[in-house]
Amino acid sequence: MIRATSVTHSHDAPVDTVTLNYDDRFRRRIALICDNGFEFLLDLPKVVELRDGNDLLLEDGRHVRVCAANEPLMKATASDPHHLIRVAWHVGNRHLPCEIHEDHLILRVDHTIRDMLEHLGATVDDITAPFNPEGGAYGHGRTHSHEH
Repeated sequence: MIRATSVTHSHDAPVDTVTLNYDDRFRRRIALICDNGFEFLLDLPKVVELRDGNDLLLEDGRHVRVCAANEPLMKATASDPHHLIRVAWHVGNRHLPCEIHEDHLILRVDHTIRDMLEHLGATVDDITAPFNPEGGAYGHGRTHSHEH
């Protein structure tokens, strides 16, 4: 099976696309089947976060484009910018992955967090969209510990 050994960006047309949800975009090694049936082995030197639009470079020079899959999410809006900052602080205090926009936050569906957001006065709506949260504070991508 052909391997993808690095993450890059290309302006060339990809051989195929692979659509992955948020959890599946944090990988080092896994066999994948693309949207049109092309199969390859993701075989990276270390675990990386695959972002929407990244290209996975195959051993033969071709590449596969990563697409973020639609998934069930929550959209939290607040009454004003100060209120949104307060809501964002509580989300951050719980170390939750969060997509931050000028007038709303996007989070994974979680009934406990929904209750917290609503208790704080936020309006929470269910949406379906790709999830692309902020990266870690000490570098790019996800962080799972405080070792830097």
